[in-house]
Amino acid sequence: MGLEMEPLLQAWSYFRRRKFQLCADLCSQLLEKSPGHQAAWSLKTRALTEMVYVDEIDIDQEGIAEMMLDENAIAQVARPGTSLKLPGTSQGGGPSPAVRPVTQSGRPVTGFVRPSTQSGRPGTMEQAIRTPRTAHTARPITSASGRYVRLGTALFEYIFHHENDVKNALDLAALATEHAQYKDWWWKVQIGKCYYRLGLYREAEKQFKSALKQQDMVDTILYLAKVYFRLDQPLTALHLFKQGLDRFPGEVTLLCGIARIYEEMNNISLAAEYYREVLKQDNTHVEAIACIGSNHFYSDQPEIALRFYRRLLQMGVYNCQLFNNLGLCCFFAQQYDMTLTSLERALSLAENEEEAADVWYNLGHVAVGIGDLNLAYQCFKLTLANNNDHAEAYNNLAVLEIRRGHVEQVGDLQRSYIAAQKSKEAFPGHVDTQQLIKQLKQHFAML
Repeated sequence: MGLEMEPLLQAWSYFRRRKFQLCADLCSQLLEKSPGHQAAWSLKTRALTEMVYVDEIDIDQEGIAEMMLDENAIAQVARPGTSLKLPGTSQGGGPSPAVRPVTQSGRPVTGFVRPSTQSGRPGTMEQAIRTPRTAHTARPITSASGRYVRLGTALFEYIFHHENDVKNALDLAALATEHAQYKDWWWKVQIGKCYYRLGLYREAEKQFKSALKQQDMVDTILYLAKVYFRLDQPLTALHLFKQGLDRFPGEVTLLCGIARIYEEMNNISLAAEYYREVLKQDNTHVEAIACIGSNHFYSDQPEIALRFYRRLLQMGVYNCQLFNNLGLCCFFAQQYDMTLTSLERALSLAENEEEAADVWYNLGHVAVGIGDLNLAYQCFKLTLANNNDHAEAYNNLAVLEIRRGHVEQVGDLQRSYIAAQKSKEAFPGHVDTQQLIKQLKQHFAML
């Protein structure tokens, strides 16, 4: 008969194997016997925190309130190239916005969805009011986890992540900082995190800067950059990252942060340069590979993009999006034998209706490309069956209806002219829009 393991040791073993519920249950049993058991309290709070742990550096959900009631803008009309709100046309070469589509939240499609960009404009009210404790991250815990030695730090993380009670967490952190005579950088970072959550960005900036003076940490630089990002000061964030790289040469997270900002500002070619730097340091960095691949695809180099996506497949990434991208690369690289099999695989791996809608939409494009308009019509219809808000599918169905001669509304030239003018304002260099306006002016002259 095997020996019984000491309960606390067993609980710790569960924690190490990421069986957090079993660990918390065992700690609860221990605490029923001796309520003052500090180690059990500490371990239980840690286990409960880990279940809902969110890496604050990566996750940044901007809700409806923050978007509509944002009072942190420095200037109402920012100079070109200094704001993320109006990135303008691509400054650093690269493909123009005409061929580089944007997401719903207005940022260029990058081939990699980050936690902070998924909820730029929530589609549902449920998404809009979602609290951060429902989000999970697969990223390993950052260096802050090395601080879980005392009950106080574990308790703070429990209140902040599990209970999502930022005010109480802030009170605890303030008392702890006072107790440490303002010499403990870790507590200053936690106060900064609380201020950030409460929308007090300037106060958060002071705390992070103070913490950096005491202890130079990559994490703190990333938190401070998040503050500048939210204050719409991308150039300050870039300067901060570049200073950080002087002190931590080749640090992947800093290089990645610079690339993301350039991407957000629509300077795609500079972003790609920094992603290449990331790959020199870590050649299995999924985000960098996906973004460089996407950049090659939109720069009319599908064969090169295909190599990057195949690399991801070799690394074990196996999801709907990857096969979707592989299918499109094969199609534009004229490798038609692989196109349909890749897109079929993408359909079978689609986890929700929106993903399925995107694949059907791309299949519709393939059908248009090979001249099978009936198949294209069915594919766009299936797109709408999966996602009723798919604007591009409606647009393409309308084009197909015109080709079939089903024209119900023709001759509303004035509305067409107004729409074309708006299009010209949004993207002045779009040739098709300029030609349309020219045609409309000729029509007006004939009236």
